[in-house]
Amino acid sequence: MVVIGGDAAGGSAASQAKKRRPDLDVVVFERGRATSYSACGIPFWISGTVEREADLVARTPEQHRAMGIDVRMRTEVVGIDLDRRVVHWRDLAGGGSGVEPFDDLVYATGSVPMRPPVPGIDATGVHGVQTLDDGAALRAELEDGDVRRVVVVGGGYIGLEIAEACRIRGLDVTVVDMSATPVGTFDPDVGEFIAEAVRKEGVELVLSDAVAAIETDAGGRVRAVVTASGRELPADLVVLGLGVRPSVRLAEEAGIPLGVSGGIAVDAGMRTLVEGAWAAGDCVESVHRLSGQRVVVALGTHANKQGRVAGINIGGGYATFPGVIGTAITRVCDLEAARTGLSTAEAEAAGYQFVTTVVDSTTKAGYFPGAQPIRLKMIAERRSGRLLGAQIVGREAAAKRVDALAICIWNEMGVDEILSLDLSYAPPFSPVWDPVLIAARKAFEAVEADVRQL
Repeated sequence: MVVIGGDAAGGSAASQAKKRRPDLDVVVFERGRATSYSACGIPFWISGTVEREADLVARTPEQHRAMGIDVRMRTEVVGIDLDRRVVHWRDLAGGGSGVEPFDDLVYATGSVPMRPPVPGIDATGVHGVQTLDDGAALRAELEDGDVRRVVVVGGGYIGLEIAEACRIRGLDVTVVDMSATPVGTFDPDVGEFIAEAVRKEGVELVLSDAVAAIETDAGGRVRAVVTASGRELPADLVVLGLGVRPSVRLAEEAGIPLGVSGGIAVDAGMRTLVEGAWAAGDCVESVHRLSGQRVVVALGTHANKQGRVAGINIGGGYATFPGVIGTAITRVCDLEAARTGLSTAEAEAAGYQFVTTVVDSTTKAGYFPGAQPIRLKMIAERRSGRLLGAQIVGREAAAKRVDALAICIWNEMGVDEILSLDLSYAPPFSPVWDPVLIAARKAFEAVEADVRQL
């Protein structure tokens, strides 16, 4: 068994297969410096909240090797020959090269940062933050370079987390994003709360604008970002936070088919359309359980699950990956934000007719010390009342409520069922009517009112 990529999906696949078939020869190729690490933790390491790089590593190469897995670090797979059943590899440290045969191949190359096709995008001082090596390079420059002004291109989850990390370091930070509000997967009325929190931390937001060029000095280093509207934003360093796209070049060149989303097409068992070739993680497409569409969702949670499924099946067991519903959570400065299911734009694109409701409440009983505001939005299907989506913004102890709503969406519950859920209550944890129950009650009333109008 040969695995291309030693992070979440690849490491999980290798471990699960080896556990079930101890006699299986497992070789993992990883071109970076670390295996099985938390890419989501990189912004918090850059800010200093997480002190050591090693704290982000869940399982080291040595720990994998102790399980009998042949992990080859700083070794890049440069080609796949499906006819001969071999991969071609190159040692990035020593310069050697060779081939490795396989019976089963797991393609777990992850994703790569999106880079807009603008002049200067490859200049010195422009950083991505997709891998631990990326994070190390960015942190080193922040610590050792003469950096005072940072421009973050993209106001999504990672972009805003990096912006906060740079503010913690005392830097001047500007975020540029094409959307009217940050984190475009949230509805605009929720996104406004996120924008307000970001601005309160001293981050300048340049919204409804795009990057047109990155200007450099005589030495080829970034000096400014120019936007489509003509604004010139001085910059000593630029961070790309535009999101990621599946890393599928090797698969395409080898003839492993992609799906409509641009990710590798796989079945529920993580098999590709090529016999003996499997894929998992950020490079594959998944089925959205609500829209039915094929989507690419780059999250470590899914990568670990998908790698586990592939490894179990290769090891002789049986497992499936049932799809995604778009659950995500982040903390932006002191504001927590979470979502699950469909946004209003996504629900409309999927052909649903729906009602929405928004409620403002508190995270604890209103009279209890430390109670913080929380806003919760629900999207419910007309007539049936089935919960299609939910979004939450609030202060401490607000956003993890999204997990309860994710379970409701996963199990196709209606808002009438949700409003009667036996949720826990005590003043230090919630009002007597939890915000989830209040929102469900209001959503049910909206569904009823809509039905009466028909």
